Amino acid sequence: MAADDLHTRYMDAANTWRAHRAGCTTCQHGAPCKAGAPLTERFARLQDAYLNRRP
Repeated sequence: MAADDLHTRYMDAANTWRAHRAGCTTCQHGAPCKAGAPLTERFARLQDAYLNRRP
């Protein structure tokens, strides 16, 4: 997997999570809602993959 592709997917996941959180009072208070939990997990998984990638 190319780093550019991974970075794009990581940023897309971050934007999706932020957009959801902006309108979800449950997620704004620290505990993800049922819909927000998978978004949080995907963002975290892609962030970890991107930050731990090897050149």
